[in-house]
Amino acid sequence: MRLKKISTSIVFVLIGLCAIGQQDSQYTQYMYNTQVVNPAYVGSRETLSFGLLGRTQWVGFEGSPQTFTFTANAPVGLYNSMGLGLSIVHDQIGPAVESNMTIDYSYTIDVSRSGRLAFGLKGGIDLLDIDFNKLSFSDPNDPNFQNNVDQKLQPQVGAGLYFNTDRFYAGMSVPNFLNTKHFDENTLENSNVTSVAVERLHYFLILGHVFDLKRNIKLKPAALVKTVSGSPLQLDVSANFMFNDKFVLGASYRWDASISAMTGFQISRSLFAGIAYDYQSTNIEAYSDGSYEVFLRFDVFHKADKILIPRFF
Repeated sequence: MRLKKISTSIVFVLIGLCAIGQQDSQYTQYMYNTQVVNPAYVGSRETLSFGLLGRTQWVGFEGSPQTFTFTANAPVGLYNSMGLGLSIVHDQIGPAVESNMTIDYSYTIDVSRSGRLAFGLKGGIDLLDIDFNKLSFSDPNDPNFQNNVDQKLQPQVGAGLYFNTDRFYAGMSVPNFLNTKHFDENTLENSNVTSVAVERLHYFLILGHVFDLKRNIKLKPAALVKTVSGSPLQLDVSANFMFNDKFVLGASYRWDASISAMTGFQISRSLFAGIAYDYQSTNIEAYSDGSYEVFLRFDVFHKADKILIPRFF
């Protein structure tokens, strides 16, 4: 009975994605993974920087979302006014596997003594596979689920703005402007479904500020707003404390979805590791054991005087 409920739930999740448009992958540690959604971020750390993130959502729920990201970026140009980066995202939910790889570019101008404004572009490819054979149906001959999606390729083009000082940052972005279908209506002409996995425009707003509470204690509140046509507005708010520029402890709240705990460690001058746990505040928590996320960042410094203390963003 439990497997039947799970399989039925996955079908409903997939049908929901088909009907209202797919939300991009969500991240609890979004404050460390900005490049994935905003290309203008690349180069802002003023060093060669690599990031790895792994997320397992709804642990114990068969077919639950699994996400992996890899990012790399560095400043380029004579005055480090440009940034260049690579973003790879691999996302799996139930029978659907989606991967995309993009090249990120930014151009930065100084707008004040401490403020910098960057313009970013993102371009690459997106690959989708859906294997309906992984699902269980009461009617195996349902015409809506007879045609698998095999390596459907589509381009991805996005853009963003990113402003930062030593203490504040804010960014706006659309990771993909192309509102396209993963396969055409002709393949489903005998069914009631008009399209599957329609990509819609996602709009992101991210901001944060670092406050010195005491000599060795910093506080950084941050927020992320994500909206997409046909889906509810998503709001994440968080607060992280950094102690002695080494240890980070924080919490976040995703509106009407989850409550999260986060911790991070500046293992060395170059290596940072973060861990997050989400407790779902929805009914799905009864079928899962929460969500887990791990993040690693490795910075390669070119000059001895670069980033003497760890960056909080």
